[in-house]
Amino acid sequence: MAVFMRSIIQAPADPSEWSSWREQLNAWRQATRHLLRFSDESYRHPAFAWTASAVSCYFLIPWDSALWDPEAGTYRVDALLQEGGDRYGGYDSVLLWNGYPQLGFDHRSQFDFWYDMPGGLEGARELIRSFHKRGVSVFIPYLRWDRSTRRDERSDFEVLAELVKILEVDGVFLDTLSQGAPDLRRRLDGVRQGIAMIPENTPPVERLTTHHISWAQRFEVSAVPGVLSHKWLERRHMQHLTSRWKTDPTSEIDTAWMNGAGVLIWDNVFGSWVGWSDRSRSILRAVLPILRRWADLFSGEGWTPLVDTRQPGVYASLWEGQDVRLWTLVNGRDATVEGPLLDVPRASGAVHYFDLIEGRPAAMNVTGSIVTLSGRIGPRGVGCLMAAAPEVLGDGFQRFLAGQATVHARANFSPEPCPRHEHLLPVRPTRRYSRTELPDGMLFVPGGEVDLKVSFRLRECGFYEIAGQSPLDLGDIIERTGGLHRMTTLTKHVVLRPYALDATPVTNVQYARFLESTGYRPRFAENHLKHWVNGKPAEGEEDHPVVYVSLEDARAYARWAGKRLPTEEEWQWAAQGPEGWSYPWGDRMITGACNAGGATTTGVFAHSGRSWVGCYDMCGNVWEWTESERTNGRTRFCIVKGGSYHRACGSEWYADGGPQPSSFSAKFLLMWPGMDRCATVGFRCAVDVE
Repeated sequence: MAVFMRSIIQAPADPSEWSSWREQLNAWRQATRHLLRFSDESYRHPAFAWTASAVSCYFLIPWDSALWDPEAGTYRVDALLQEGGDRYGGYDSVLLWNGYPQLGFDHRSQFDFWYDMPGGLEGARELIRSFHKRGVSVFIPYLRWDRSTRRDERSDFEVLAELVKILEVDGVFLDTLSQGAPDLRRRLDGVRQGIAMIPENTPPVERLTTHHISWAQRFEVSAVPGVLSHKWLERRHMQHLTSRWKTDPTSEIDTAWMNGAGVLIWDNVFGSWVGWSDRSRSILRAVLPILRRWADLFSGEGWTPLVDTRQPGVYASLWEGQDVRLWTLVNGRDATVEGPLLDVPRASGAVHYFDLIEGRPAAMNVTGSIVTLSGRIGPRGVGCLMAAAPEVLGDGFQRFLAGQATVHARANFSPEPCPRHEHLLPVRPTRRYSRTELPDGMLFVPGGEVDLKVSFRLRECGFYEIAGQSPLDLGDIIERTGGLHRMTTLTKHVVLRPYALDATPVTNVQYARFLESTGYRPRFAENHLKHWVNGKPAEGEEDHPVVYVSLEDARAYARWAGKRLPTEEEWQWAAQGPEGWSYPWGDRMITGACNAGGATTTGVFAHSGRSWVGCYDMCGNVWEWTESERTNGRTRFCIVKGGSYHRACGSEWYADGGPQPSSFSAKFLLMWPGMDRCATVGFRCAVDVE
């Protein structure tokens, strides 16, 4: 019976063994519930009733342009939900993810990022209320591994419970965990009843009574659909199946369908686009309305997995209750199946039969006490047949069928992913200066035709597409090599025209002159120059790099100065030079050459390390914005260079910190200026040269 402790119980391939396998399933369930003295009290509690019908959850990052309009500076919840309905069949809940993968660039903790949302905590709460008004539950994550950023005097659970109360969320997702601590459960119950704890990994069976939802992932999908062990043990436990790097998660949706379980919809993986295929979206659109309408049936006791079918490669589960029999079917073959599907006992009384996927009465033939139900299931598609007395069909059933017919008419079984290509924003040229008449404080950099080696950490946010090369398939790399977090190198051929670069990052005092000259006030002023005191640079920090400036703030300064930001390639070329030095001053780290770590920034001339053209501070001290903003229509990001004084330690999930080699590029996700501004990112400027 040890096999039954896995997250999924694999089924025998031989149909003749299914009956005895079901007997073993029932015996294990009865013995386990008896051994655990299993109590379903929390599942019977009215406050938790919503969890059993929350079949679809959308993984949503707040900087996703489908939600946040950066131009208008507003959320567009209605547009997001409309798109979700059209593409996937709608969302019952969203996991509103904040912080990671930005955690580690500066001192902010996972909780601090909520305060930096547009409008602060109040703005985040209004966003969540907008989802609630539309019947969508909202979860927020808890990252136990975040231990190296700013710490609160209170415990994580105290801070988290306070956030849950203020934000009015419905559940807490437990990142990387298989269970939540009893103290967290008590604190959430103290906020109000009905707040779900949602582990990323399969919780121990003895903790199932306090975890009403969980993810189901990283299990082997077999040809014959298996049974989710926790769903089998407690039918009201909602599991969301997911495989984050798959563009065609048909197998996971099939498994969910056969188990009456839910699905996590995840197409924007922390900034990496994983566009689902037409096939997986078509199947999900067809099954979600059924899972919602008969949620009580799918969370009830009348579940019989793997009943016999008439077609090889077609599998079915039976759900019985409330004078309804409902069969969920999956076609495991790559070809369409058409003809007899099920032989079912003929029921007494008036019973009608329906094909709920196609939205019509089912094709049937009665022979004595047996009813043969026929139908058509597309390649790797799903079916759903139902037998019910007319009086139990409920109001609106005909409208439901019509809606299913409309959805079915759109079905497309192409397994190809939905593409989305990145767009590099154009660079605004400056006046072309003579090499002998450069602006003060700028250094000439000769151009050339060069091959630049770009190094980066293979993080879940991905990187970017290189012109002329195959797009970086992050999911494929991770699935094949398990290479997440490893260092990766790409080479790109670039032609650089001559330019000049500031010898140092822009300092606090220089930025102060800009403000005095222009009266510049950013449209969104949150966190702008947060490190200044009474609107001025702190005493003794006048020559430190200015920080707490957004990409827009940096561009505004550059325009005032008649300059622009350097491109990523210009920045790297000025740092490494034709010899391709690892660091601006050579191939090894030298003590005193840079701000290699500490509590804060240092003056731009405080360290000896200079690049081949004479630039200071191109390693450590602060990351620097570059003119390399990209967007794929859903995620905006910019490449930052140089590293900083800050380094978050203790977890590989943090963004890289500390001084970085000249070749190193970090992908910095952009949301809105109030969140993008931080203590470790500054900038320097460039101009074009004749």
